[in-house]
Amino acid sequence: MATKIRLKRIGRRNRPFYRMVVMDERARRDGAAIEELGWFNPLEQDDEKNFSLKEDRVLHWLGEGAQTTETAHNLLKRVGLAHKWHLMKQGLDETAVEKEMKKWSLEREEVSKRREERSAKKEEEKLKAAEKDAEAAAAAEEVEDAQAEEAPAEEPVEEAAPAEDTEEEAEEAVEEESTEEESEPEETPSEEPADDAADEKDSDETEDESDGDTVEEEKEDEKAEEEAPAEDTEEEAEKEAVEEESTERRLT
Repeated sequence: MATKIRLKRIGRRNRPFYRMVVMDERARRDGAAIEELGWFNPLEQDDEKNFSLKEDRVLHWLGEGAQTTETAHNLLKRVGLAHKWHLMKQGLDETAVEKEMKKWSLEREEVSKRREERSAKKEEEKLKAAEKDAEAAAAAEEVEDAQAEEAPAEEPVEEAAPAEDTEEEAEEAVEEESTEEESEPEETPSEEPADDAADEKDSDETEDESDGDTVEEEKEDEKAEEEAPAEDTEEEAEKEAVEEESTERRLT
């Protein structure tokens, strides 16, 4: 029969508790166990107190060919049973196995010490970093307080600044006026042709008026000349009549 060493969950909801058991690998998860080999409490924080195993029975079932699950194997590594079983499979006798297990326990202690030292160093570094942050915050507050105290003394200087701004604005206004004056003469040549055109129009109108006056005068003169011969003929006829009368009187 193929057997397996694994953990079987018991306990209520949100309060897990496990038993290490030997079961038929074909049995269901909560099926009947062949034998209980220990227990494991994951809610316990202390790694040395959160589990308990029957080492002799575990080695017995390992010798019978039982296979361990991953979580069960991790528990066996904590106690050293996995290493001990490895030495036994190599064919070492009990004395050699005991020596190797002592070495393993010493190495285990050294590893635990190193871990403790590392954790202590990390805590110290965290404390130092917190102290540095506190010092930096205090220095920043001091600087802000000093700046707040110096700010009223700097206000008159800031008030004098608007006067300088007004002077600069006045200079800019003068420069703008000068540029406008310089631009005006440049615009006058464009106005001169317009004035010339206006003068030419006026001269043309005056010439047209003078021509019209001369034409009217010529017409009046012609009329006068035409009327003048008629008057002359009348005078001549009167003279002739007078002369004829005078001649008749002489004849009579």
